[in-house]
Amino acid sequence: MVKIAPSILSSDFRNLEAEIQKVEKAGADLIHVDVMDGHFVPNITMGPLVVYAVRKVTKLPLDVHLMIENPEKYIEAFAKAGADIIGIHAEASKNMTRDIAQIKKLGCKACITINPGTSVKPILRVLDKVDMVLVMSVHPGFEKQVFMTNALGKIKALRKIATEKGLNLDIEVDGGINSQTAHLAIQAGANVLVAGSAIFYAKSAAKAIRELRESKHSRPLPKVPTSP
Repeated sequence: MVKIAPSILSSDFRNLEAEIQKVEKAGADLIHVDVMDGHFVPNITMGPLVVYAVRKVTKLPLDVHLMIENPEKYIEAFAKAGADIIGIHAEASKNMTRDIAQIKKLGCKACITINPGTSVKPILRVLDKVDMVLVMSVHPGFEKQVFMTNALGKIKALRKIATEKGLNLDIEVDGGINSQTAHLAIQAGANVLVAGSAIFYAKSAAKAIRELRESKHSRPLPKVPTSP
C-alpha cells in the first residue's frame, strides 16, 4: 500500500492545527516534519516544540526528518516531543549504527536518509537495522524544487536488495512529488511519498492525496537503471 506523508513545511503556519486536521481527514497516512538547522542545509525551520504541538492535534504517526548536523544530540528531544519515526542523514551521522540504536531505544522507528549526490552504498550495512529509507529527490532545504530522476535508480536498487534479503523496509521519497512524478517513484519501488505543495496548495487535499496514491496506474515507468 502506498502511504502519503504531507509535509507541513508547505502548510499555513498561521492555522497549523486546521491544516493538519485537513490532511488527516483527507486520507493522509503520516505527517512529515522537516527539521532544518541552517548548517546541514541552508534553511532553518522547526524544532521539538513544533513536534510537541503537532503531536497534540493529530493521531497520525509523525515522520520527523532531521536535516541537521550532529543528530545524536537531538534524537532524544524529538522522541520525547512525540515523534514516531526519526530520520537521520547518512551524510550527517558520525555513527549510523549508534544513532539508529538510540532512535529505537527511545521507542521510535528509525529511518536513514540519503541526498541526491549520495549513492546507496554507504547505507547498505544498516538496511537490516532501519524501518525506512528516505531517498531525497531534490537537494534538501527548500520546497517547490523539481524532481530529480536519479533518485529512481536508487529506489529501484533498494527495493531489489530489500526483497532479496527479505527485509520489511519502507522506501520513502521526498522532493518534487506531485501527480506527474508520483507514479515514477511508486513504480521504481517507493511506498511512502512525501508531498508538500502538491497537497497543501491544492483546492482539494483529498483529491490530491487520492491522485498521488493512485498514480501508479496512470502510465508505464520508463526504463530505469539500477543505481549502485
